Amino acid sequence: MGLVSSLSNAVSGLRVNQDSISILSRNVSNSGTPGYHRQTLNVIDYNSQNGTYARSAGVQRAFSQSLQAYYNRQVADTSSANVVATYLNKLQGFLGKPGDSGSLDTMFGSLKNSLQALATSPDDYPTRANVVSEVQSMARRLNQLSGDVQNMRQETETRISSNVSELNAMLASLNEVNSRMLDLGMTDTARTSLLDQRDRLVGSVAEMIDVQANYRPDGTVALMTRSGVGLIDNGISTFKFTTAGALSPTTLADVNPDKSQVGKLTLTTPSGLTIDLVQQSVLQGGELAGLVQLRDTVLVETQSQLDEIAAGLAAVFSTITVPGMPSDNGTGATGLTADLSRLKPGNDVLLSYAQNGVAQKVRIINSTNGEDYFDASGQRVISVDLSDATAAAATLQAKLPGLAIDSPGPGLLRVLDDGAGGIRDVTGLTSRATATGTLTGDKAMALFVDQGNSTFTDNLDTDPPQIVGFAARISINPAVLSDNRLLVQTEVSQTLGDASRPEYILAQLTSMNFVSGASPAENAGRFQLNGTMEQIIGQVLNFQGTTIGAAATAADNRQLTLDTINTQMDEEYGVNMDEEMARLTQLQSAYAANARVVSVVKELLDTLFQST
Repeated sequence: MGLVSSLSNAVSGLRVNQDSISILSRNVSNSGTPGYHRQTLNVIDYNSQNGTYARSAGVQRAFSQSLQAYYNRQVADTSSANVVATYLNKLQGFLGKPGDSGSLDTMFGSLKNSLQALATSPDDYPTRANVVSEVQSMARRLNQLSGDVQNMRQETETRISSNVSELNAMLASLNEVNSRMLDLGMTDTARTSLLDQRDRLVGSVAEMIDVQANYRPDGTVALMTRSGVGLIDNGISTFKFTTAGALSPTTLADVNPDKSQVGKLTLTTPSGLTIDLVQQSVLQGGELAGLVQLRDTVLVETQSQLDEIAAGLAAVFSTITVPGMPSDNGTGATGLTADLSRLKPGNDVLLSYAQNGVAQKVRIINSTNGEDYFDASGQRVISVDLSDATAAAATLQAKLPGLAIDSPGPGLLRVLDDGAGGIRDVTGLTSRATATGTLTGDKAMALFVDQGNSTFTDNLDTDPPQIVGFAARISINPAVLSDNRLLVQTEVSQTLGDASRPEYILAQLTSMNFVSGASPAENAGRFQLNGTMEQIIGQVLNFQGTTIGAAATAADNRQLTLDTINTQMDEEYGVNMDEEMARLTQLQSAYAANARVVSVVKELLDTLFQST
């Protein structure tokens, strides 16, 4: 090898060392920069007739497409789980834990104790005043909790709107990065910086909505959702959120977009196609999916459970329970007759009979919706318009053909068995009407009222049903607030020492059973409440505690997985200072060796020229 070749080799080595040190310096200075990917210099050997030369062939950036795809997916799932857990943790703060001061079970226990004291001392004014105070506290607590739930739903809408604005901005930035990546004249340094920015933007988009990324050889990226809806490719999609304004318990999402009363989240593709992301179930991850789940499902179910508690409280105090009278048709068939004249929309009749010794239960609701299903307790529920006893009897006869059902007179419903030798026996027929006042002679009373002091009857025929949002509207009858003697008086002339009304209400507290849900469609996917008022409250608190705990656990598990992925990415992408310093030592040694070769060649050439 000649001196010129040796000099060329050494100079090429110096240039490669200089480029390597420049990249090493960049790595070290960005060792703490989030999203920075470690860089290395590609070096190739160029063989010629006179020797071998080292040449730089661009910068290589640490990157794994499979790891990046796994990271994007986990970011979306973690973001969704975290936002749900955050809101449910806030909800737990509102509800309190069972047994805590201000929790529903504690307040219900205090109310029950005050009623027991009232049954013992009905003529004691402070005792009656304490009952009024307890029922007021219960109603206000339900109002407050309902308001808290709706405020959280409103927050989700605000946050969705904010996320949509951020998402559109990030997609626009990512589209700009894609355009710049096509610049063939860009330096390697600028290209690697753009690739870092690209990956940061994709990760930020994944926090908002689930994405699949297609990383192309030219450095550009195409994004679509897991369900296959394109976000960015040969153009950019645009998100839009149309708010519904203030949300209330009655403003609910619906599969029918014309009936849905919540904010609308859409995506418009570059071709002009508009997709409703919620109605078409596009969202499968990301913060947007978690927020929509909270707004339309999780918090709505919480409101529904509060409404069930409010409805149960109203029913315990206001339900007039009247057992059916024994009846027969003179041909050996026996049964019971119920008076329907006082029933209002939403009131019901409870029928029980035995068939081949097996107990059967039917709840007949005064409603025109025509529902016929089995509830969570196994009881059959039939909705029939009971305002016309004759027509109602005919409808029930068709639905319960094994029994003899008719109307022996106006407002009367008679249910008979199939005779002495039959297989069916009627064991119960109880009508349950709603008291509309306080001094009506009934032991039941309208203590809790709906908006405008109207009677709560659990009417199913309104739109929406009366129970929807009742927890936000429940209040105390102003007449009772003005005169607490109404807690014990069923008539004006009744003595204050008569404990029949508080005893009746206490019996209702322990004997009345409630089952949540008004139809199979409403029950779908929801936890079914079933039991007495005390059991219902306990079930609600236990369900919420379990749900909140499960959400927190899910969020922790997702975060743990994401942390593991981040650790792996740090190992593959991050800058290891020890390795960089060791590499710097190698480069310094190589640089010194190449510099020494240059120096020696120079000395030899100087000597050669001087000798000539």
